Amino acid sequence: MFKKNNNMSKSNDVPSSAVNLICDGTNIKGDVRASKDIRIDGFLNGTLNVNGKVVVGSTGVIEGRIESKTLDISGKVEGTIKASELVNLKSTAIVIGDIITDKISIEPGAKFTGSCKMGDTPAKKVHANGYNKNETRHEEKTKQGKN
Repeated sequence: MFKKNNNMSKSNDVPSSAVNLICDGTNIKGDVRASKDIRIDGFLNGTLNVNGKVVVGSTGVIEGRIESKTLDISGKVEGTIKASELVNLKSTAIVIGDIITDKISIEPGAKFTGSCKMGDTPAKKVHANGYNKNETRHEEKTKQGKN
């Protein structure tokens, strides 16, 4: 009565092109780790740690920390973002928090409130007098007056 389908996979192997998907209407509270790319169209409250690319779709909301290689945001993220290669804020993106990345792209219309650190941040340069290079003479006099 039933024919055997030879096209069906005989193992549970995941194709290398597979993408993890958190669909719209799905709510997750907790930490998520993924070795492959992931797309978030639902809600995540927690830490997301991915060895590849993260896509936050237009209906996606993440409250927490994100660590990945690259990150494309069309939805909303509240928290700290750390991407080793690239952060791309699409025109519908809303980001509230700090971004640490090598490169960033922000399309017109995207909203970003927070700080952004790119690449290696140089160490403070201190002169022989012990003051930071950017301090003014007034600040130096004020410091001397406090001694």
